[in-house]
Amino acid sequence: MIRLAHIVEAYAAEFIAQYGHCLIPGQLTALNAFQTCRSSMSPKMQLACDNCPELSYLPHSCGHRSCPHCQAHESQRWIDQQMQKLIPGNYFMVTFTLPAQFRALAWFNQRVMYDLITHSAWETVNTFSQNDKKLRGITGAVTVLHTHNRRLDYHPHVHLVMPAAAFDKKRRLWRNKDGGYLFNHTALAKVFRAKVLEGIKQAGLKLPGAYPTDWVVDCKEVGSGQQALIYLGRYLYRGVIQEKDILSCDKGQVTFRYQNSQTKQTETRTLSGVAFLRLVLQHILPKGYRRARNFGFLHPNSRLIQLVQLIKRVVLPPPKPRPTIRCKCCGGIMKIVRTRLKSVFVQQFTSGSFGQGVASAETAM
Repeated sequence: MIRLAHIVEAYAAEFIAQYGHCLIPGQLTALNAFQTCRSSMSPKMQLACDNCPELSYLPHSCGHRSCPHCQAHESQRWIDQQMQKLIPGNYFMVTFTLPAQFRALAWFNQRVMYDLITHSAWETVNTFSQNDKKLRGITGAVTVLHTHNRRLDYHPHVHLVMPAAAFDKKRRLWRNKDGGYLFNHTALAKVFRAKVLEGIKQAGLKLPGAYPTDWVVDCKEVGSGQQALIYLGRYLYRGVIQEKDILSCDKGQVTFRYQNSQTKQTETRTLSGVAFLRLVLQHILPKGYRRARNFGFLHPNSRLIQLVQLIKRVVLPPPKPRPTIRCKCCGGIMKIVRTRLKSVFVQQFTSGSFGQGVASAETAM
């Protein structure tokens, strides 16, 4: 497996020389984090075995939410949290896509446009839910913003995973909609288009000179919703590409694989190392921006979902435990006893030249 850190180390200097003048601070931060993630320069954590005196040291991960080499636990924790909110019934994934003519506008106004398409998508499905004859109430949805397609090109769109259910506040009724049909995708696209265009005007942004009349919204059934949430959770904290999909890094070229969304066949794409880094870094979100949000009765402040689960006797899947680290000597469980140890401290300790003055090394998280 080729690590992203190796690609950054090989091409970062050339990349900065070409594009350093137009990089935003978040992209530089990400670039530095990718390069030092679990490297020899990273701070170390000390682990002790429960069954024997064995000690070991592991480098810290960078903790950056776009690093493909870490944050696996955060992704799993988010998936577990969403699984605790599942209810009986059919789930749907509704995908709202911003047309290509608006991508430049989105790139230069990321916070405004990302917020706009996320809220417009939610308001659209919630409006349809309240007007639907079988639902007639407020629905709930998990939204996840993606800025890339499978080829890693800039392609902003929002996925919504939602049950075919709604709550009528006035009558205090819970309603489910059966069958494999939720809403008409053409009608969804028209309402979404109108909301986005109005939002752009209210934000004082300039509309593109030309843009399509028909926008694209996809609405498909996803069963119980579990697999859809797992799919979205994979890309929530671990960047836009998995390191196992990077096939080669040689002679100035990087090749990665992806699945063609139309043919479902695996294809490859080869770029220069600099172009590959630019492709990855363009998907770094603004600092502090939340990619995933919950709306309606799935909002964290809502207590309705627990009541529905209780009434319907929902059996929830237990959260997956965090993987344990095993001792190489006896197979026992290793526990973290110190963190953020400097590399100098570890080298002196393991070489036997550990002095009294070094004992006060950093132990803060």
